[in-house]
Amino acid sequence: MALFKKRTVGKPGEWYYCLVHKKVEEGPECPAKDRFGPYATRKEAEHAMSLARERNLEWENDPRWHDAPTSGASDED
Repeated sequence: MALFKKRTVGKPGEWYYCLVHKKVEEGPECPAKDRFGPYATRKEAEHAMSLARERNLEWENDPRWHDAPTSGASDED
């Protein structure tokens, strides 16, 4: 008896964006490594890539995620 069952069919109302096929899917049709989600609505899943771009840009510009320059360090050698 397996401890965990492999879930092959998603629940109605769960939306995903497949990175391989570049399409929205209801329920997980593709492997987890190839998709974003779940999203509450189809519209949210359609905007998955733009949301990811926005979040990446926020992260790249967030000083809390970058190392502070060390004191006394210089670019001259």
